[in-house]
Amino acid sequence: MLLGIDAGGTFTDFVLVQLEPAVSVRVHKTLSTPEAPEQAILQGIAAMGLESQLSDGSLQIVHGSTVATNAVLEGRLARTVFITNYGFADLLTLARQTRPQLYALETPKIPPPVAAELCLETGGRVAADGSVVTSLSATELKALVKEIRTLKPEAVAINLLFSFLDDSFERAIEAAVHDAGMNLFVSRSSKVLPEYKEYERGIATWLNAALGPVISSYLNKLRQQLGATQLQVMQSTGETMSASMAAESAINLLLSGPAGGLTAIAYLAQQLGKSKFISFDMGGTSTDVALLDGKIRTSNESSISRYPIAVPMVDMETIGAGGGSIAYVDLGGMLQVGPRSAGADPGPACYDRGGTQATVSDANLVLGRLQSETALAGNLTLNSDKARGSIEPLAKQIGLSIEETAMGIIDIANEHMAKAIRLISVNKGYDPKDFSLASFGGAGGLHVCALADAMGMHSAIVPIHGGVLSALGMVVADQGRQFSKTLNHKTESIDEAALDQHFVDLEQQGVVQLSLEGLEGPGLRVKRSADFRYAGQSYTLNIDWQSLPQSIEAFQQLHQQRYGYRHGSAVELLTIRVDVSTQNPSFNLPQSISTHGCNNIQHTKVYGEAGQTILLVRADLRVGEAVQGPAIITEYSATTFVARDWVVNVDKLGNLVLNKQQ
Repeated sequence: MLLGIDAGGTFTDFVLVQLEPAVSVRVHKTLSTPEAPEQAILQGIAAMGLESQLSDGSLQIVHGSTVATNAVLEGRLARTVFITNYGFADLLTLARQTRPQLYALETPKIPPPVAAELCLETGGRVAADGSVVTSLSATELKALVKEIRTLKPEAVAINLLFSFLDDSFERAIEAAVHDAGMNLFVSRSSKVLPEYKEYERGIATWLNAALGPVISSYLNKLRQQLGATQLQVMQSTGETMSASMAAESAINLLLSGPAGGLTAIAYLAQQLGKSKFISFDMGGTSTDVALLDGKIRTSNESSISRYPIAVPMVDMETIGAGGGSIAYVDLGGMLQVGPRSAGADPGPACYDRGGTQATVSDANLVLGRLQSETALAGNLTLNSDKARGSIEPLAKQIGLSIEETAMGIIDIANEHMAKAIRLISVNKGYDPKDFSLASFGGAGGLHVCALADAMGMHSAIVPIHGGVLSALGMVVADQGRQFSKTLNHKTESIDEAALDQHFVDLEQQGVVQLSLEGLEGPGLRVKRSADFRYAGQSYTLNIDWQSLPQSIEAFQQLHQQRYGYRHGSAVELLTIRVDVSTQNPSFNLPQSISTHGCNNIQHTKVYGEAGQTILLVRADLRVGEAVQGPAIITEYSATTFVARDWVVNVDKLGNLVLNKQQ
C-alpha cells in the first residue's frame, strides 16, 4: 500500500494506492496544521483507517511538504555560521548588486542573509586552475573552532573559493568541527553544489545549513510518530529520497510539494499517450505552472524569496495566487489580489472560521461558481453571507456592486496566473496553442477555461483526483538523486575520453549515495546531461547528453528556439550532470466504470450567464458523454467550472477533457 501525502499551506492531501489484488485509489483531504504539519498527517492517516498498516509496516509513505519553503519565506532558519576565505566575509551581503526595482531612486535596506558577526574568514584558498593560493594551517583551524564555539550556532556553512576543484580544505574544516565535539549541522559547498559562481554556491550552502536543523527536527518528529513505516520525501527535482538522507539535503526540498503535481502530469501523459501539457496547479495559497514537452525539465536558475536557488529544481513558476489569496484596494484606489493568503487558519471568510478578508474563494462563491453545498475537508461548509460580507467593503471603496467586485477579483487573479504561464511558455519559445492545459489543485478547475482562453489554448484536462494530484505524483515518483560538477571547457579542446571519465566518476558517486538508501544493483538508471553556453555568456542551457557533437548541435537548436538566434562564437561546456535513479513498480490507474449517466442534473444561477447553469456531480458523468458549458461539476476535493463555448466529456480514466468550440 502506497500513501502519498502533500502537506500544503491550506490543506493536506492524501492518495492511497493499493496494488493488490487489483489497483485501487482512495483520496482524502484535511485542513493543514502549519505550526505542526505532522499533526495533520497523523489525523489524515487515522481518518483513512490506516493505523494497523502503519504499525505492521505494510504502508509505504511518500511525503511532500512546504516546511522548507515556509521556513525560508518566514525567516525561521537556524542560527548559522558562514565560513569563507580571507577577504570574502561580505560575499553573501554584496550578492549580485542587482536592483529589485530598476527605476526606483531609493530602495529599503535589506538585511544580509547572515549577520556580519557570524561570517568568519580563514585560509585554504584555491585558484581558478585548482592550484593552492594559501594553505590552511592547524593554527587557523584551531582559531576557527574557538570562534565557532564562542558564537554558539546551530549550524555551520563552509564555502571556500573554487572548492569544486579541490575540496580538501573544506573537508578539513568539517572534520575539525566534528572532532571538536560540537553537535552542529555542517554543510560544505563542495557537497551541496560543486559548481562555479561563489555567491550562488554560498547561498545554497548557507540555506542548506540553516534549513538542516529545521527539516531534521520536523522529520524526526514525523518518523517517531510513524514508527517503522518506510518514509520517502519528495525532492524539488520530482524524485524521492529516504527521510534519513533528506535532512542532509534540505535545500533540495524547497519545491517538494509542487514537484509532485508535475510528476503526476508526466505519469498521466504516459497513460494517455500524449506529451505536451502545461500544468496549472492552483491550491489555497499559491499557483504553480510548468511546461511538459515529453519529459520534466529542471532548472538551476530558480529563486525563493530574494535568494537564488542554484540546485536543480523542476522548471516551474510559482506565484502567490490561490483560493485563499486576499483581495484589497491599494492606496491608489486599485483593486489588487495576493500575494498574501488567508491560509488554513482562519482561511477565507466563507470558511466561517473567523476570516474577514475577501479572497478568491469568496469571489467564486459569490459568483455562484463555487457552491455553498460543496463538501470540503475538515467538515467545512461554505457560508455565502460571510463571503458577501467580506467583499462588500471593497465594493463600496471602488464603487461597484458586490458581484462586479467579485468578478474583478477573479479577473485579476486570472491575469496573474496567465502571466506566469507566459513566462514558462511564450518567453521560452513555446506556443501555448500546441499544448493542453492540465488543471489541478483544489481551486484549479474553477479557473481552467478562463486561463485556456487567455492563452489561446483549445484543449484542457482536469485529471481524475485533480484536487489531490500532487499527492498522487508522490506515489508514482522514482527514487533518485542528481549530481553535478563544473568543468568549464571550450568544446573544441575537450578530450572526450577524459570527459567520459568525469561522467563515470559522478555516476559512481551517485551509486554510492543511493546504496546508503538501500538502492543498488542493475535496476539503477543513469541519465547524463551538460550545461552549455556561448563564450562570454553568463547563463547556460542544459542539454541531454548524446555525443559531444550531437550535444553541441542540440544546444544550438535550443538556443535558436529560446532566444531566436545562433551565432558562430565558441561553445563552452560548463557543468556536467548525472541523474541516478531507480524506477518504482509501475501501475495503471483503474478505468472509470460509471455507466448510469447524468440522470441527476440540476441547475443553478451563475453571475454573468444569461440562462441557467448545469450543476452535476463528477461521479455521475459517463465515459464519452459530452456536456455543453456553462456547467459546474462538483466532487469531493474540487469544483470545475465549464465556461460557455467549452464542451466537457470524461475519458476512460475518469479525466475531464475540455475542448473549445470553434
